[in-house]
Amino acid sequence: MNKKSDSLDIDRIAFFGRTYAEYMSMFDLNEQLLRQGRVLDCPAGASSFAAEAQQLGLDVTACDIMYNHNADELIEKCKEDIQHVFEKFDEAEHLYVWKYYKNKDEVIALRNKALRLFAEDFPAGFKEKQYIDAELPYLPFSDKTFSLVLSGNFLFLYGDRLDLDFHKTCIKELIRVCSEEVRIFPLVGLDAKPYPYLNDTLSFLETDDIKVEIVKVPFEFQKGANQMMRVICRSRTYLHKK
Repeated sequence: MNKKSDSLDIDRIAFFGRTYAEYMSMFDLNEQLLRQGRVLDCPAGASSFAAEAQQLGLDVTACDIMYNHNADELIEKCKEDIQHVFEKFDEAEHLYVWKYYKNKDEVIALRNKALRLFAEDFPAGFKEKQYIDAELPYLPFSDKTFSLVLSGNFLFLYGDRLDLDFHKTCIKELIRVCSEEVRIFPLVGLDAKPYPYLNDTLSFLETDDIKVEIVKVPFEFQKGANQMMRVICRSRTYLHKK
């Protein structure tokens, strides 16, 4: 019998990704919204969202700290991280619900599908600057470059190792490069508990010109991880807020 853990006990920020369909549910997206302008996926990992979106004629840019490696290195890293995460998964399975996915095998299959589509697209996409080597909290884009910015499975998920100041700086940067809205998912950590400084983060962001909402989404894998942060960013006055 597997020993239960109170958290998914992994020793790294995992590099793997999700599919286009998973993104549509995690961020409560629709194609009409995605066609309104340029979209940024940050950090994107080995997700196939950008690759699949481009096939639909959508303008999606993906960025990640790992994109300074070639495709073969990224494939190897992703496979190692999938193995590492799912070796630990059984000990924390009680923290998950089987609504979106049928079982662990389906989750792994989708991670591998995302990797395959990403790896096929990455070499040419990197040359065409669809994939950008970039590291939060500072991005190589001008103000308001994108109409929609998506940030999944990074910030609050790793709240046990990324401090509040880092979260604030990262979210400010995501807002800086965005003209319309930023969506961040999930709002829980690897222990499936709400990010403990969520209210502090909301208070920091909220101004007369910036609207922040917590919105339910049609996706849940970790128990209670069925909400995203939606930041409406039509002003830049927040940049001066300390």
